[in-house]
Amino acid sequence: MHKAGFVNIVGNPNVGKSTLMNQLVGERISIATFKAQTTRHRIMGIVNTDDMQIVFSDTPGVLKPNYKLQESMLAFSESALQDADVLLYVTDVVESPEKNMEFLGKVQKMAIPVLLLINKIDESDQTKLGDLVDKWHVLLPNAEILPISAKNKFGIDMLLKRIHELLPASPPFFDKDQLTDKPARFFVSEIIREKILLYYDKEIPYSVEVCVDRFKEDGKHIHINAVICVERDSQKGIIIGHQGVALKKVSTESRKSLERFFGKPIFLEVFVKVDKDWRSSQRKLNNFGYNPA
Repeated sequence: MHKAGFVNIVGNPNVGKSTLMNQLVGERISIATFKAQTTRHRIMGIVNTDDMQIVFSDTPGVLKPNYKLQESMLAFSESALQDADVLLYVTDVVESPEKNMEFLGKVQKMAIPVLLLINKIDESDQTKLGDLVDKWHVLLPNAEILPISAKNKFGIDMLLKRIHELLPASPPFFDKDQLTDKPARFFVSEIIREKILLYYDKEIPYSVEVCVDRFKEDGKHIHINAVICVERDSQKGIIIGHQGVALKKVSTESRKSLERFFGKPIFLEVFVKVDKDWRSSQRKLNNFGYNPA
């Protein structure tokens, strides 16, 4: 009997959802940095065996929106509650279980299996963990609670086994050799955006979107032209840096990561342009792919 289903990962920012996704899929599908709001889209990663297909879905951290981009990010997270066969609600040993009760209230009402994953248990002790488990039992009485450490792969095999048990009988939804629902260009923009998150401070990374104007693959190489869009002229200057040093660093590190991801030499050109207030324009957000519907 073949099993298949959608397993959606939700939770607040910075609890380790993207790290968990990458461990479950066994590939680096979602960018994972130490900064909140790293994931902006809903990203699928597909695990196939002879008798099973799990379609994992990583989502943005749940937050109260301050501008239209964040509204779209919240819509991606809430859409994951609508079409899941199994829901993975990720928390960690640091955050308060009462954080974001509005979203948690929606999870409480779900009829499908909910696995509550307490991540980063390597940063806690048995007593604190026991207290947390008790609190979560009260808040989500129907959820199964599994302590894990996504970074250290602790509990991942047990989690996969439990997901397999909970999946419905179904033929596969995607081809068995497919790894994700996203095109190659998406991963180019995500990898470049990851470097910006790592190398720039304050508001800069959150004001940036990356577009791929050219992705041309031949037998041996991939040629890529990418544009970093910012909201202000001052941000453009910061991204480029003195004598272009900052932009060169981002380009070099992005090219190395892209070569690892695609397994081919990459020719990468990166440009910077100002696209004023793009985070607050629904039309521009739609052009960038932030339309959950």
